[in-house]
This record gives sequence, C-alpha cells and structure tokens, in this order.
Amino acid sequence: MTPHLRRAGTDDLDAIMAIEEATFPDDAWSRDSMERELAGEHGWYLVAVEGDAVIGYAGLLAPRGSGQADVQTIAVVPEARRGGLGRALMLALIGEARERRALEVFLEVRADNPGAQALYERLGFEQIAVRPRYYRGVVDALIMRLEVPAPRTLPATGRPS
Repeated sequence: MTPHLRRAGTDDLDAIMAIEEATFPDDAWSRDSMERELAGEHGWYLVAVEGDAVIGYAGLLAPRGSGQADVQTIAVVPEARRGGLGRALMLALIGEARERRALEVFLEVRADNPGAQALYERLGFEQIAVRPRYYRGVVDALIMRLEVPAPRTLPATGRPS
C-alpha cells in the first residue's frame, strides 16, 4: 500500500507524539507544544498515512506575508525510511511555503544526522550557520536555508519545457 499525505489535525496528536518521542527521545517536543503547533494559525502540518497508520509527519511555520518559513519538524518511522517519504513531505512543505509567498525556508538539523543533511542539500538547502551544542547541550545544530524556487509548469504534453 502506498502512503498518502493529508493535513494533520489535533486528532493526529497521539500518533504524531508516538513518532516524535521514538525518533527524538532526548529532544522531543512536549505534547502541549505539538498540540499548539497543530492548532496554530500560522502552522501547516501533514501526516503520511499508510492504511490506518500514521507513518510520518512534518510541520511548517509560515505566517502569510512574512516572506519566510521554518520547517518545524519532520519524522518518518524507521521501517518507512529510505523510500522517498521524507522527500515527499519536504516537497509538500516547500510547496506550501511558496503558496504563502515565502521567499526563504529555514530549518535546523542535527550535525550528527548526515542522512537528513543530504536530503536537504539535494532539495537545494545550503548551510548558513551553526548553533553550537544546541541539542541537549551536546550536538550542534546546522542552520540551513532554501531560496524558494519558482513553480515549474509543464506543457499539456507532460514533457518539461
């Protein structure tokens, strides 16, 4: 079965928190913080669903008119990794940032997570700074930025122009 993406809501909080706590045991968001994010006016969260199970999620903070967006969080269950789901979630976040007229998207990634760094670099993000000992006072955070690309259009034939 192929996973599909849909908007996340507070009904998804339990599933999201289970993934959050398993993926980020030392740095997981609190349940209250995640609930506020899901219900917030400026946030846009997605879940990846396979059957009845949430197998990933991602969130964007992008106030309309601000020109900037921040990837707040992204996680995929271990058994669904390396299949393109993280990329699909990120592309959806970038698309929403574009819809909200963001010119730049920012994110923070652990310096000890080369897989995530490589994904972000393939999507066009560039490292712009380091926050020393950001995660639990031990691991640096790499700050990355993407200049939001213009949307691509295809002719009716489906071949790139």
